[in-house]
Amino acid sequence: MKAAGALVAAVALVVTATPAQAANGTVGERETVCANDLYVRTAPNDGPWMGTLYRGQTFLVKGPKIGNYVYGFAYGHINANGWVADGWFC
Repeated sequence: MKAAGALVAAVALVVTATPAQAANGTVGERETVCANDLYVRTAPNDGPWMGTLYRGQTFLVKGPKIGNYVYGFAYGHINANGWVADGWFC
């Protein structure tokens, strides 16, 4: 019985120790932000800042993608269309 308990604890440790991998957004999908903070901008390529999305908030990827940025709708306290750096979604 102790061996089974140790095995369960070891498996739980492996599962919780695995970090979440950030991914690019998919056009048409409402993605969850994996970054601690993700700046929403009025234009791609480091355009003017308009707000910040935080881990767990969502962004509807509408497209297009320009360079490392993607256009879409930032939900939460921003509630507006804007551009974010791609590659920070769960």
